[in-house]
Amino acid sequence: MRALTHDTFGEPEEVLTVTERPTPNPGPGQVRLRIVLSPIHNHDLWTIRGTYGFKPELPAASGTEALGVVDALGEGVDHLAVGQRVATGGTFGAWAEYVVAPAAGLIPVPDALSDESAAQLVSMPFSTISLLQFLGAEKGDWIVQNAANGAVGRMLAQLGAARGVNVLGLVRRAAGVDELRDQGIENVVSTDADDWREQVAEITDGAHVAFGIDSVGGSSAGDVLSLLGEGGTLVAFGAMNSPTMEIASGDVIFKQATVKGFWGSKVIQTMDAETRGALFGELIQRVTDGTLTLPVAGIFDAADAADAVRASNTAGRVGKVLLRF
Repeated sequence: MRALTHDTFGEPEEVLTVTERPTPNPGPGQVRLRIVLSPIHNHDLWTIRGTYGFKPELPAASGTEALGVVDALGEGVDHLAVGQRVATGGTFGAWAEYVVAPAAGLIPVPDALSDESAAQLVSMPFSTISLLQFLGAEKGDWIVQNAANGAVGRMLAQLGAARGVNVLGLVRRAAGVDELRDQGIENVVSTDADDWREQVAEITDGAHVAFGIDSVGGSSAGDVLSLLGEGGTLVAFGAMNSPTMEIASGDVIFKQATVKGFWGSKVIQTMDAETRGALFGELIQRVTDGTLTLPVAGIFDAADAADAVRASNTAGRVGKVLLRF
């Protein structure tokens, strides 16, 4: 079978190659999936560079999320059927024609959901809705986030609105405000404007901002913290621009703020089955009724992985880049 692998750590467009590997067979409690589509996530690219929290042994497989069709059942699997579409968000090596995955972790995909949406259902959307759950944000609360025009930022705004949670987004360029408005997302401010703080104050109208999400790092983390009210919580979700958060001690002290991290993989692993099922049910409903949109920026054959990575790295990209196997 074809699989995307790398013998060294480095820039994905340079080190990824299509190799032939044996087709795996499922063991007890496992199923084999024929991969249909798989998205490119930032954490996939960081893993290939060797800079993520998980560093595989070389030569390494790649990819983590996919839509697949059940191709073979291992012993003891009786709740899935051959030919059934399922989504997986935690199967390392998903960038391949076939993968083996634990049956218990797979999400059955309803007929109403397209292949393109189902392929990206788990990692980013589920991390986003899990983040809302993690925060404990309730109807009427305010959240401020940077990277508002990123995939998670856009989904947080949509899911927050559906739950009655107010989300204020920060972007770094004025064009980002217009791009999000075109997608129906309001309450966005560009920090390249001299009066961006005044704009924030006008939008929130004196309301207490309880939560901040930093996906950028550097001084942008400090910008988010500075907008929180007393007792607010700043959550580090990503480090798009810098591995260091630059925050003012005064803001932490005098706001009596809490700063903590969120790693979706760890949070999801410890989530009880009832909560997990309810959140996935909400996600599928939101995607199906159009409340949550999962756009696609492009679909590439695995043989064109280098072009796919370049497309994924394009500034201003709207939607995920998907690989076809």
